[in-house]
Amino acid sequence: MSAERENQGEFQGSCNCGGVSYIVKGSLRPTVACHCSQCRKQTGLYYAATSALDSELTVSENGCLKWYAASDAAVRGFCAECGSALFWKEHGSDNTSILTGTLDGEAPAIDRHIFCQDKGDFYEISDGLPQFPQSD
Repeated sequence: MSAERENQGEFQGSCNCGGVSYIVKGSLRPTVACHCSQCRKQTGLYYAATSALDSELTVSENGCLKWYAASDAAVRGFCAECGSALFWKEHGSDNTSILTGTLDGEAPAIDRHIFCQDKGDFYEISDGLPQFPQSD
């Protein structure tokens, strides 16, 4: 994935019930829409995620944050109370992907679509943004 970071500032977000909240003090990557089958099954459509450096991300969770080993390569973080999908983390990475819809306030726009070869047949990608069959 591209590493450009153009959205600087302080960003806050949380799950639906507030059991997990987070603050990013730094920068966020533009949002990437992932259409792989795992992301579709977790969200019902596709993952729209930005990312932050772990050193700029602070999570408060009171025991509500749970991690699911989605594959040999990554884990997915969600709230065990309300079920909100929040994070995706590749093993060994110093970045955490954050579901853009969990941000409070302004959020980075989608700039590309990945794993389009796996997208569901019940919708079209028609926004004119770059599309990649797998990762970019």
